[in-house]
Amino acid sequence: MSPALLTMKTLRNATALQARRFAREEDGIMTVWVLFVVLMMVMVGGIQLDFMRHELERSKLQAVSDRAVLAASDLDQTLDPEDVVKDYFAKSGMTEYLSNVTVNDGLNFRTVTVDATKPLDTPYLRKFGFDTLDVPAHSQAEERVANVEISLVLDISGSMAQGSRISNMRDAAKVFIDTVLRDETEDLISISLVPYSEHVNAGPLITDRMKMYTKHNYSHCVEFDDNEFKSAALDLTKWHDQAQHFQWSYNGRNNDRSETVCPRYSYERIQPLSQSNRALKNQIDDLRPRVGTSIFMGMKWGAAMLDPSFRPINDSLVAAREIDREFKGRPADYDDAETLKTVILMTDGENTTSHRIVNRHYNSSSEYVHWDRYNLNWYLQNYVSYWDRSDFYWRKYDHSLGNRLLDDICTAAKAKRIVIWTIGFEVNDNPYDNNDGADVMRKCASSPSHFFKVEGVELSEAFKAIARQINQLRLIQ
Repeated sequence: MSPALLTMKTLRNATALQARRFAREEDGIMTVWVLFVVLMMVMVGGIQLDFMRHELERSKLQAVSDRAVLAASDLDQTLDPEDVVKDYFAKSGMTEYLSNVTVNDGLNFRTVTVDATKPLDTPYLRKFGFDTLDVPAHSQAEERVANVEISLVLDISGSMAQGSRISNMRDAAKVFIDTVLRDETEDLISISLVPYSEHVNAGPLITDRMKMYTKHNYSHCVEFDDNEFKSAALDLTKWHDQAQHFQWSYNGRNNDRSETVCPRYSYERIQPLSQSNRALKNQIDDLRPRVGTSIFMGMKWGAAMLDPSFRPINDSLVAAREIDREFKGRPADYDDAETLKTVILMTDGENTTSHRIVNRHYNSSSEYVHWDRYNLNWYLQNYVSYWDRSDFYWRKYDHSLGNRLLDDICTAAKAKRIVIWTIGFEVNDNPYDNNDGADVMRKCASSPSHFFKVEGVELSEAFKAIARQINQLRLIQ
């Protein structure tokens, strides 16, 4: 082979070898791959950073939301729950992220739900079309109490005889009893029934367990000093006068003695701490309209039946088997987180004037008997000269004083966090009169939403509205 051909063949072989070597060379490919991997790590790291920032902001927002609902759902705090939530977000600089606050208030519970959303800029995810991420927070808190103590304070004054008022009241009150006292809530809910007219007949079971200056056995009403209406408590250390037993019908045309200042019949007495559906409804069926109206007196007893000061009387009645043993130890302390206390106060009118016989004509056994036999006004018109009649009696309460005492006892009860529902049944509502029936009941209620002004059969709807909230207790057993 010629040298030229040999040279050409050698060159071809060398070129082929170099080509094969080049084909097998990986140094360049590894560099590209490494660069690709590094780029992917940077991108993934950036995305992870966006998600880490998202989780950090979510944790902050969720923490504020959780603290807000816990504070707002506390039944002991008196501020508006929604305002509490807003205040928490404002102090954390997150007001703009609060999107929704829902408050569900019941008689024995409060549920607060909060939704919040914060938009978060995403430096890395935006390369994939996600300019922002929503940072959500959702919180819900609820506080409930297991036991409910109720005072049902019903007006049985003379004006309840008008139209169908008394029958409407009976029907409404019985619907309330049926709705509240169900099998599922037995032993959790106690109801004290407090009928009132010109006075409240506490009954011998209660007055026999108080320090009383007892004068007769015809009826069992307790006279309170005016300053006692500034407290929900029943002062068992104080000696109380027994209310006089007499009847004064203002026309004086006959010697009627059926409607005494202190209601005298057994069905007009307070029925304390009961869970007997039948007993309560039977007593309500027996109620009849009686003379004047002392709303403040009914409210005083309604509050007293919920005050721990009544516990010694209650426990004595439990021991005597007059009250179910399940209620031993009630009324609960005000700071008992498991117990809610509430008064339902109903009236169809306003506080009226109430008189008493002067002591010199009511200070002996013979005089107690005398005034049980004779209607005061009838006796004065028939046996006492016109000029001497005013010496026999004096005015203990009038409309203005009654309103003041009602305001005192309502304020005292609310200070103890007793929930007060008031129902004005066919009452006057004069915007120019701050002392009319509707206004004084509205002021007594725990809030404007706790006051109902109703007509006719609407009374049942008012009682149902209150009872439905109490009935929420069935959900927590």
